[in-house]
Amino acid sequence: SPRMMENKVFLSFAFYGTILILKMYVVAIITGQVRLRKKAFANPEDALRNGGLQYYREDPDVERCRRRVWAHRNDMENIFPFLFLGAVYSLLEPSPAVARLHFFIFCAGRIVHTVAYLLRLKAPTRSVAYSVAQLPCFSMALQILLAAAPYW
Repeated sequence: SPRMMENKVFLSFAFYGTILILKMYVVAIITGQVRLRKKAFANPEDALRNGGLQYYREDPDVERCRRRVWAHRNDMENIFPFLFLGAVYSLLEPSPAVARLHFFIFCAGRIVHTVAYLLRLKAPTRSVAYSVAQLPCFSMALQILLAAAPYW
C-alpha cells in the first residue's frame, strides 16, 4: 500500500530482508554448483543423468556442502523469525535509525555466519556472528511483547 511505502522503517526492513533472502539463494546455488563440479551426487538418478553411477559417491567438499544444508536450515530457523519480527516491529513506529541498526546488525551477523562457514574461518567466528545476530531479534521481540501486552 502507498502508506506502507512511506514507512521508512518498513522500507529499511524490506531492504535488509531482501538481502537475506538473496543470500539464502546464493548458498543454495553454491551447493549445487559444487556437486556438479566435483561430480559427486547423493542420488543415483542424479549421477546417471550426469555421467553414470560411478558419480554416486562421496567427496569431502560435497560432504561440506551437504552440511551447508544445515547452514541453510540454520538460515531458515533464524531469517524467517526475523522476517516476522521485523515486519511487526516496523508497525510499532520505532526510531528509523534504531530500527535500521537492528536490521543491519542482524543482516551483517547472518552474512558473517555464512562466510565463516563457507570459508572455514576459525572458531568462534561463526558462533559469535550467530550470537550477535540474535541480539536485535530479542530486542525486537521484547518491544513487540511490551507493545502488545496491554491487549493480551
